[in-house]
Amino acid sequence: MTKFHTDDYVDFLQRVTPDNIEEFGKYQAKFNVGEDCPVFDGLFEFCQLSAGGSVSSAFKLNRGESDIAINWGGGLHHAKKNEASGFCYINDIVLGILELLRYHQRVLYIDIDIHHGDGVEEAFYTTDRVMTVSFHKFGEYFPGTGDINDIGHGKGKNYAVNFPLKDGIDDETYKSIFKPVIQHVMDWYRPGAVVLQSGADSLAGDRLGCFNLSMRGHAEAITFLKTFGVPILLLGGGGYTIRNVARAWTFETSIATGETLSEDLPFNDYFQYYGPEYKLDVPKNNMVNMNSREYLDKITAKIIEQLRSMVFAPSVQMQEVPADTYSSGDEDEDLAINKDTRITQRMSDKHISRETELSDSEEEDDRRDRQSYRYSTPTTTTSHVPTVEFSQKPAPENLFDLVESNISEQRVTPMLLDNEITGNESKNMETHEWFDEGKEVCDVCEFVKEDCACYTEEELKKMRRESVGSGGV
Repeated sequence: MTKFHTDDYVDFLQRVTPDNIEEFGKYQAKFNVGEDCPVFDGLFEFCQLSAGGSVSSAFKLNRGESDIAINWGGGLHHAKKNEASGFCYINDIVLGILELLRYHQRVLYIDIDIHHGDGVEEAFYTTDRVMTVSFHKFGEYFPGTGDINDIGHGKGKNYAVNFPLKDGIDDETYKSIFKPVIQHVMDWYRPGAVVLQSGADSLAGDRLGCFNLSMRGHAEAITFLKTFGVPILLLGGGGYTIRNVARAWTFETSIATGETLSEDLPFNDYFQYYGPEYKLDVPKNNMVNMNSREYLDKITAKIIEQLRSMVFAPSVQMQEVPADTYSSGDEDEDLAINKDTRITQRMSDKHISRETELSDSEEEDDRRDRQSYRYSTPTTTTSHVPTVEFSQKPAPENLFDLVESNISEQRVTPMLLDNEITGNESKNMETHEWFDEGKEVCDVCEFVKEDCACYTEEELKKMRRESVGSGGV
């Protein structure tokens, strides 16, 4: 949380409760906690769940584990760096975008909540790495921001887009402005990921809203964004007619996952709240649309002209991706599974250190080098990996020259064995059948030459011929 919010603000949210709120009286005004943003039991836990859901969703997208990640408990777009606002305490959207920026050069944020996404816009107002686009009710309406002339500042100039709307906008009108604006943004800005705040208070019949969007018209934004094939972080937001919020987000989940749902609601514990229709639908009503065609065309043309003024797909200096700060439960499960994986003798030998080997720490504790160097001894070893000693001598051209050199100088020089354990090697390791009487033993691995993997068939025949010619057995 403190990647965006101040330490004292997060500490306040963690400590304040309805029982001790009087002790924090002087901080209520400082952090804007009171009527609009009341203190309730479980406040900080709610913030953790909301923010954690968005950050973990962004983490899944970064890892390529999902194309679309959903957190309907997120989308709290009003929260500021050091104060609450509009029922929002922790800005999970900003935290999710910060996580996406670790892997993506540019992130696009789209807000279709009826209220302007002021907290997110303010957080990225001076950068070109995040572009914010908001379609909202403007004019004597909370939070009072989001004028068409609010376009960003400094390096972020022209990367904040605001489309102010009037009461009563319907499906067809909304589609006619949403698609051309977003198409221009996607073509020109080329984001690596998209964050969509799908606030349901822009639906028809919302207790605090004044738009006239049906459930299907509202979901059209998700259908359109899916056509671009970029990772999408789908978040919730406002919505104050609960039964319609549930309907809309259920339907939009089906759009995101490509599923088809029946219009008839299944029976459940809350079935009576969805009467008298008991349908998966939020129809528009007969509200008057105050957005004239002339007004919408004028705003659309101005925004498209603004988009032409910005740099095409602004680049970012290359840098190392920061280490992951989030660990998912799936990774913990994978680790538990890996503990039961069988380790071969060869893999185990790589982690064995001799007692005489020096540690890389003066304290001589458990922090030893993981690599172990073995020295040749006259005794027989139980590993098929040859004992080695480092040498500055250049590597021989072939394996047979290496053996002859080792015999003449009575030492073994370094050799890398990249081949996997063969069936014969595995058999010899398990049964410790090193050699039989009367059979020739390999000078490198000390296995019977007929069973070892150090020589090819042609090399073995050559060595036998030379041995017979020199009078050897």
